[in-house]
Amino acid sequence: MAAEARWSGDLPMADFEGTFNIGQTEIAAAVLRDETRIITQATFLRALGRSRSPKAGTGVLSTVDEVPFFLQSDVLKPFITSELAASTKPIFYRTKKGGKGVGYDAKSLKRVAEVYLKFRDASLRTTGKVPARYETMISAADMLIRALAEIGIVALVDEATGFQEVRQRHALQDILDAFLLKELAAWAKRFPDDFYKEIYRLRGWEWRGRKFNPPQAVAGYTTDFVYERLAPGIREELEKRMPRDDVGKRKGKLHQLLTDDIGHPALAQHLHAVITLMRASKSWSQFKLMLDTALPKRGTTLQLPFVDDE
Repeated sequence: MAAEARWSGDLPMADFEGTFNIGQTEIAAAVLRDETRIITQATFLRALGRSRSPKAGTGVLSTVDEVPFFLQSDVLKPFITSELAASTKPIFYRTKKGGKGVGYDAKSLKRVAEVYLKFRDASLRTTGKVPARYETMISAADMLIRALAEIGIVALVDEATGFQEVRQRHALQDILDAFLLKELAAWAKRFPDDFYKEIYRLRGWEWRGRKFNPPQAVAGYTTDFVYERLAPGIREELEKRMPRDDVGKRKGKLHQLLTDDIGHPALAQHLHAVITLMRASKSWSQFKLMLDTALPKRGTTLQLPFVDDE
């Protein structure tokens, strides 16, 4: 009955699955729909030097007071925190193919290994040796801690399962949400005249004020110098939220979608930096090189220095 109850009802789904190696041990991992990172029960135990597995690999090994068997020994109890006990409860889920899966929170693997090493250290202090029955587990735990010293278990799971790309998209979305509004704000002057004056100077054009329509190229310069360098993904998201109509017009200015608390201050700071570079430049090519060096576009390669065109 207990086994049936485990698999009844709605179980979380694994959206990503994969394997990676820690030392000589292959670890099977999954990322659930709620972004919980899982290490399957069988490979979790193997990583700890334990070979026991439930029948058919789809059940869960025995627990006492909800403590998994690999932490049930009385000698380990002084080193088990309530947080660890909570994080080592088995997690039942559906695999990508719809099968039954059992595992543990990936972050708990390192914490369990640390319990064995704390027990080892305490044993060495008090008796000068480690009980023979724990030598295999302690050796495995020591190897785990060493292997994980320079890499995080979460990063390993994400890379192995392919969730890393989704995580990066989530981080990008957080940036976009901080910078951009859902609705168009009222227009206000955001680009100082000096931004355009310096473009005209460096291009050798006559400045007659902003009441005259600028050359069409200026719009491209604004996109290049500002929106493609302001923050990752900003230019693409702005153009998606405010597309051009059939005659090539937008319903407002792109900066009207920037937030007051993050977007507009970032725009003002960026424009100040760009104008400073313009003022320091004697030619258009010098400015472009300085801009690409100081404020490069995301994913671009810096040019090699070249002879000025003056």
